[in-house]
Amino acid sequence: MASPPVVSNALVQHMARLHKQSPLFVALFDATDTTRYANPAFLSIFGLSTYAGLTWSDLMRHSYMSGVGAAIKTDDFEAWLTSTRSRRGKLPFRAFETDLTDGRWIYITETVDEQGWVLHVAFDISAMRTSERALRQARDGALRAAQTDALTGISNRAHILQQLDQRLEQLRTSGQTCGVVILDLDHFKCVNDTHGHHAGDLVLTHFARLVAGTLRREDGFGRLGGEEFMLLFPNIEAAALTLTVSRVLELVRAAAPLSDVPDFSYTCSAGVAMLKAELDAKANICNADRAAYAAKANGRDRLEWAA
Repeated sequence: MASPPVVSNALVQHMARLHKQSPLFVALFDATDTTRYANPAFLSIFGLSTYAGLTWSDLMRHSYMSGVGAAIKTDDFEAWLTSTRSRRGKLPFRAFETDLTDGRWIYITETVDEQGWVLHVAFDISAMRTSERALRQARDGALRAAQTDALTGISNRAHILQQLDQRLEQLRTSGQTCGVVILDLDHFKCVNDTHGHHAGDLVLTHFARLVAGTLRREDGFGRLGGEEFMLLFPNIEAAALTLTVSRVLELVRAAAPLSDVPDFSYTCSAGVAMLKAELDAKANICNADRAAYAAKANGRDRLEWAA
């Protein structure tokens, strides 16, 4: 088998010069979603001269606050960010279209490698016919709706189960580990019975946003139904998974989600497992689900590992 070609410094320099001159919008983000490279065209979208230390979330927040860059149309930025992050970096490749605040319309490609780095390459498609653009925008909106839980904005059941299938395939083909966690809010029926269903919806939304804020971009988070949620943690060891889930339980325990009931608090229970390649998706979920039942049986507001 022939050896792969050696990439010389001269070739790297040529690529760097071409990226700098290119009208394409090019950016590279590492596994923590921190910008590691952005060409001048990409930076110009946001009216910035440097990308040092900026995460993707920082860029989106800058756009929203300054009115420069991505046209983010929402009255609740944090909810928008939670929902958008639930889809970001979850597939090896995806493409979508969006508009900028200056009126341009761009086509974005997102490529993710095995280490969780993301390459963005985008280009201006403003000259394409408005009627065609509207059709594609409607298509993209329908796809987002099909993947998103309407109440919480995170992945819905179908989308998180699709991610589970992908992680299971990665485990089988490349040995990439993945933790799976079932989270169930404790005594949630009492919340609805005591404070009403609107308060219950507020608690669910609060929980989704709180948990989403603790996650890496590559992690999956979805609502299975009711007060039951699933987390997926690729590339993690058991000890780190225990610490991560314990931190989530701690944050939930300390939260006050109902502004008009300041003394209200809530907790959740967690069932934790590592994906097993020899089991199918349903059996892996059952492992974590049984552990969640054990957590509830042993006093709630705790985590239990699958046997």
